[in-house]
Amino acid sequence: MGLEMDYRDGDTLIDEEEKEALKILSIATKKELDEWEQKNIEYAKLWLRARRRKWNTEDVLTEKFVCQLHKRMFADVWKWAGRYRTKETNIGTAPYHIPAQLKVLLDDCKYWVANNTYPADEIALRFKHRLVSIHCFANGNGRHSRMMADIVAEKLLQQQPFTWGTTLPDARTTYLSAVRLADAGEYESLLKFARK
Repeated sequence: MGLEMDYRDGDTLIDEEEKEALKILSIATKKELDEWEQKNIEYAKLWLRARRRKWNTEDVLTEKFVCQLHKRMFADVWKWAGRYRTKETNIGTAPYHIPAQLKVLLDDCKYWVANNTYPADEIALRFKHRLVSIHCFANGNGRHSRMMADIVAEKLLQQQPFTWGTTLPDARTTYLSAVRLADAGEYESLLKFARK
């Protein structure tokens, strides 16, 4: 399939077999892939806005919702959207550990929300950081974890959604640096980045 992928630091590498899972066969470059994925993500945002039910932890902090949101974000582009990855990637836990680690994370976050363990933004960002570290899906984990953090912040903790560095000139580099600091247990940079 000759898909030209120009990877940036922090991108999940896509192998030839995964490229075969593309639903849009006319995609030929990473730029085109990004554009199609972004269109799909906008549809997912519309789906979220259309939900009229009251949001609670039992709806949001579930394996079903995590997978459903990923599927809504990427199902028009990838055949595997919303399903856990089955192969090792350059980051993330071993595939067979994903369900157990996700369950622990979801339970931890329910506890944090119920007990105000951390300030609201920190709860959402700790959740986001651990979710992206598990790396549940073959691709889209960063975008998915940011959207999940927005949902936790806005719907469960009554905060504004994050801005994710939109005011910064080199947001991606700053974001990756903040995530790496969070890997070492320092969340202050990620907290600052998320509100810039």
